[in-house]
Amino acid sequence: MEITDDRVFPAALVALSGIDFPYEYDEEADEPSPSNMDYEPHEEFESAEDTDHWLRHWTGNGELDSTRFRLFGKDGTGGLAVLWLVREGPLTAQPVMFFGSEGEVGPVAVNLGEFLWLLAGGVGPQEAVEFGAETGVPNEELRAVAEKYSGVEPRTPAEVLAAARAEFPDFEQLVQSWCR
Repeated sequence: MEITDDRVFPAALVALSGIDFPYEYDEEADEPSPSNMDYEPHEEFESAEDTDHWLRHWTGNGELDSTRFRLFGKDGTGGLAVLWLVREGPLTAQPVMFFGSEGEVGPVAVNLGEFLWLLAGGVGPQEAVEFGAETGVPNEELRAVAEKYSGVEPRTPAEVLAAARAEFPDFEQLVQSWCR
C-alpha cells in the first residue's frame, strides 16, 4: 500500500478545531465530570518531524517510521488522538487510535466519520480507551458537526467502539511490539 504524504487537515477536523471542549474533574469521585470530555482538537496535523519525535519517544524505539500516523488532537495529560494510515483511501477513511500519556493505547473509531459520532455522544478518545463508551453526555454542537461531515448514519459511542475494537483487536499488542 502506498502511504500518502497528505497533511491537509480534513474539513471535519477543521470544524472540530473551532469548538470549545470544556473539561472539569470531579475531585470527590476522582474522575472526569460526565458532562465533558478531555479533548483538545488541533488546528492542523503535527509536522512529520514532531510526529517522528513523538512516536520514537512514546515507544522508546528510535528506528520507527511515523509516516503512517497523523496527530490531530490531545487530552490534558498529553495523550494523543491519531489517524493510522493502514488502508487505501483518503485520510478520512483511516482509523482513529489513542496513545495515552501513561501507556494506554487502543482503537477509537474505524474512520473519521465514526469518530465524529463518538464525540457527538460525549465520549472522547481518552475516555473511550480508558473508561468505555458509556461515560459521556451527548453534545448537540458536536452532533451537528457529525451530521454535516461524517458521511455515515448516526452511531452511538458503544457502536463506534465495538466496531473499532472488532476491526483492530490486536492494535495494543502491535504497538507493544514496537516498544523497546
